[in-house]
Amino acid sequence: MEADESRVLASFAQKSGASRGRKYPESRHAYRTEFQRDRARIIHSRAFRRLEYKTQVFLNGTGDHLRTRLTHSIEVASISRTIARALSLNEDLAEAIALAHDLGHSPFGHSGEELLAQCMREHGGFDHNRQSLRVVELLEVAYPNFPGLNLTFEVCEGLQKHQAFYDPPEKVAHVSSLRQAGHKLEARATLERYWCPSLEAQIANLADEITYYSHDLDDAVDFEILSSGQLEENAVWRASQESVVVRYPDVREPELHKIIIRDIIDMQVRDVITTSAEAIANAGVRSADEVRRQQVPLISYSEGLLQMNRELRRFLYKNVYYHPRVAEVNQQACEMLRSVFEAYVLAPDLLGDAAEKRIESEGLHRTICDYIAGMTDRYLLEEHARLTETRPSLSR
Repeated sequence: MEADESRVLASFAQKSGASRGRKYPESRHAYRTEFQRDRARIIHSRAFRRLEYKTQVFLNGTGDHLRTRLTHSIEVASISRTIARALSLNEDLAEAIALAHDLGHSPFGHSGEELLAQCMREHGGFDHNRQSLRVVELLEVAYPNFPGLNLTFEVCEGLQKHQAFYDPPEKVAHVSSLRQAGHKLEARATLERYWCPSLEAQIANLADEITYYSHDLDDAVDFEILSSGQLEENAVWRASQESVVVRYPDVREPELHKIIIRDIIDMQVRDVITTSAEAIANAGVRSADEVRRQQVPLISYSEGLLQMNRELRRFLYKNVYYHPRVAEVNQQACEMLRSVFEAYVLAPDLLGDAAEKRIESEGLHRTICDYIAGMTDRYLLEEHARLTETRPSLSR
């Protein structure tokens, strides 16, 4: 499979055989590449399973067909593979990053993240991207010889979204682990601090945006908080609606908006593929490390779509994320999150033995933050009920 990668993938793709390895040395697998192993470790993790019961936008349990963090992550992975395949990049790496990108998300979606950040303001803060790294590097307990999942450098690199710059791996920790595991390493120049991650990581980042732009619209229509008049105010929706009506003049709701959503996704993916292919060609990169030395990402939207997506983002915040039916119930949930956090601060023994043992090394507030961030929506509601002796419910 590594030989196939070298033959089929572009020179600037991140090859499995050229991975900078894992922090803790491990023997190579007989029939899976390094990134395929990472994907499997993520899928089989407890943190990944918990995503089924974590809010995307609409509180988990308020609708049978609404997205959760789990379905969102699977959809990001699907779009990531499509873009990676079209650009002759490493699909397994892009998919692994996509599947892991929300492992650190708190309960109750972005409202929960903001509340947890407030609770941690004087204790190092909270960001779900950094928390995803903590999950895979420390908090998952799956192996006897090391903490976390011991993922490859390239997957961990892809989880460090929105970084000003990236640090190369420690030569001893990563490269030596490959040599001990029997890898034949390609000669390459030493990386200094660099501006961009791999193209596969850039794809997962943009696929995340494409997915939540389109599917948050879809869920909002299903949840009946967006009218057709409001939707037609948005340029992205309007462009796809006009295209769909020409192709399917007889289609009506509820099928119509589903076809429009699919058209939005297809248009966004097509734009990213063509724009990125041109940027890669113009940059003249010939290796994954040359990609990393670029000062701006090569995976991107066209300028026209970038502006339309900025408008779409503002539209979603105004009409969906801050809509009373969304904001009010999320606010109730977040007050419960704050109450649980404060209860743990006053009585750390409530955390349980496993979490309580980390207080000495991680500090009380970080340990509480890790514990709450790992909760599902329903578990936090149950924990709030247990601590306050009330029935776990939210008005909807």
